[in-house]
Amino acid sequence: MRVRATAATAALLLAALTACGSDDGDPDEKSATKPPSSSQPNGGGDGGGKALHLGEPAQTIGENGVGVLQITPDTIVYVKKNGSEPAENGIFAVVTLKDKAMTGTAADEVAPIGGGGWKWMAPDGETIDTGGGESYNIVVDKYNNEDPVQPGTYQRRLRAFDLTPAQAKGGTLIYVDGEETAHRWKMPATDSGPDAAELKKQLAG
Repeated sequence: MRVRATAATAALLLAALTACGSDDGDPDEKSATKPPSSSQPNGGGDGGGKALHLGEPAQTIGENGVGVLQITPDTIVYVKKNGSEPAENGIFAVVTLKDKAMTGTAADEVAPIGGGGWKWMAPDGETIDTGGGESYNIVVDKYNNEDPVQPGTYQRRLRAFDLTPAQAKGGTLIYVDGEETAHRWKMPATDSGPDAAELKKQLAG
């Protein structure tokens, strides 16, 4: 009887030790139940990724799904007047772009009439179309290029928004391309970019 009791006690002790040892869990089992780490890819500014910054390029699909444009907003200035013409809502936000054809096919930006194109998202989330208010009158020769971009070339372009002072306190520039993908850039609240001084001089003239 004593032998049987000792054996039973040993069996219970072994079971208890095994149970305690399993508290740490199998390394593979732990990794399987551990929630995956969340990392949000930049993704070139598409709808699922983080917004890009001024000077960073995005690969976009051209109008009607034809060709690929690399679009880089590189300069932004804020002015109250275009020459002698004041902004209807208070402030013009003027952004210059570099559009480069990336394939052997000519490509162009999507026009608003095609369901794409450019918008400004204010800090409170309101969106404003390009060309609204008096911004359609803003033309600078250096950036007045609107033909399809030919293979191996690039064009300098300009997009302007007529904003209220609140809408112009920084914002997000949004472009919807030929596959209806939204590309986004966070815009600084002050004049920025390599051509800011020259652009502001042109707009003042």
